[in-house]
Amino acid sequence: MNQKRIGVAAMRGDTKEIVSRVESLEQAGIQAAWVTTGGMRPDGLTILAAAAARTESIMLGTAIIPIYPRHPLVAVQQSIAIANLAPGRFRIGLGPSHQPSVESVYHYEWVKPLSRLREYVQIFRTAIMEGTVDFSGEFYHAHGDLERPVTDIGIMISALRPGSYELSGELTDGAISWVSPYAYLRDSGLPAMQRGAEKGGREAPPLVAHMPVVVHENREEVREVVRQYLNHYPTRPFYARMLAEAGFPEAEQTGKWTDAMLDALVVSGGEEDVALRIKEIFDYGMGEVIADIIPVGSNPEDTWDRTVSLLAEVGKGL
Repeated sequence: MNQKRIGVAAMRGDTKEIVSRVESLEQAGIQAAWVTTGGMRPDGLTILAAAAARTESIMLGTAIIPIYPRHPLVAVQQSIAIANLAPGRFRIGLGPSHQPSVESVYHYEWVKPLSRLREYVQIFRTAIMEGTVDFSGEFYHAHGDLERPVTDIGIMISALRPGSYELSGELTDGAISWVSPYAYLRDSGLPAMQRGAEKGGREAPPLVAHMPVVVHENREEVREVVRQYLNHYPTRPFYARMLAEAGFPEAEQTGKWTDAMLDALVVSGGEEDVALRIKEIFDYGMGEVIADIIPVGSNPEDTWDRTVSLLAEVGKGL
């Protein structure tokens, strides 16, 4: 049975700050720490290698690593290094990222991202599970041998709409959402993962709900900060379409966040309110939560500490 967990997104700041934050999260009793690679920020896999050497029990994961700039066998090499330092504690989250960033930053052509992701996962899984890979596909060629298989690395993918959830159910160890209302995850994401699992003849893996979480009583302050933090997502067609399918057609019509949209995906309020909401999300069928703790209010450090403390306490009762 999949273990339920609450993790925290550890990004913000330079590499030393992030690694120190992962250590602090472990000391606070948080079950998992997650990092993201995007733009020209420090590389998540490199950060987790450092964090792996300085922690003992906290799970480590990427949410996510973009696949376009990194060959799957390179990702395998980096992942093995982390897994050797933190046996049984590392999960790699992979995803195609977004068309604007892929084409403007790397100048790669955005073609069939889901098919590309499928090949990437197939190569990665075959290499680590069997210790050898001999693959020639539409997008990737991979031929090589490891010293030995490495079977304790979890492989997860980003998911936004039904096709990616189906792929995760068929081939991976879990799906990682982002800026998706949790009712949408329940009504669209989980059924799609079940369809994929049935296609693959396997049990459905967990859906990891990645969302903004903050213990802060002033909801309007929370909305304003999150609106700025996530401002561009409703302007991106795939996200706008997902939000429309989740019951918010205004996303496609205006390209802007409404209060109702934000309330459907942000977990905020006092300790009791946040605890109840997180438990409700698990009751919906989520396997894990990644809390992206948003700095809000006149004392953001206090908000961080309150939220981490609450998440650690709720995690103990799962």
